[in-house]
Amino acid sequence: MAFHVNTIAILLAMAASYVFGAVWYTALGSHWIEALGTTKEKMQERHQGRLSAFVVTALAELLMAFVLAGFIALIGKTTLRSGVLTALFCWLGFVLTTTESNHAFNGAHRKLTLIDAGHWLGVMLIQGAVIGLMGVN
Repeated sequence: MAFHVNTIAILLAMAASYVFGAVWYTALGSHWIEALGTTKEKMQERHQGRLSAFVVTALAELLMAFVLAGFIALIGKTTLRSGVLTALFCWLGFVLTTTESNHAFNGAHRKLTLIDAGHWLGVMLIQGAVIGLMGVN
C-alpha cells in the first residue's frame, strides 16, 4: 500500500515540534541537567567532536513526522482530531513505554522521565495537529 505525503505538512510539523523542544528544554534545562546528575560543562565536554544532538533531533523529528503522516494516512481520515489522537496513541504505545523502560534500567531520576516524556508528548501532539490540519497528501 503506497501513500503520497504532504511534504510541506511534514516539514512544518518537524519545524514546529523542533521549536517546541527548544522552548521546552530552555524552560526546563536546569531541571533536566540536574535530573541527569551532571553539569552543563560536563554535557558540553561529552558532546565535543560528535554529531550535534540538535542535528540528530531535527532528523529524528523529520522521520517521526513522516511516519506519523503514514499512520494518519492509513486511518483514512485526515482531520485535526485524527492527527492528534493518532499522535497520542503512538506516544502512549511507543514513546512513553520505551522512555519509561530505558529510564528504569538506567536508574534515571523520575524528574528526567517526566521532562523527556513530556517533551515527546508535545512533539507528537504538535506534529499530529499540523499533519491533521494540513492533510497527508
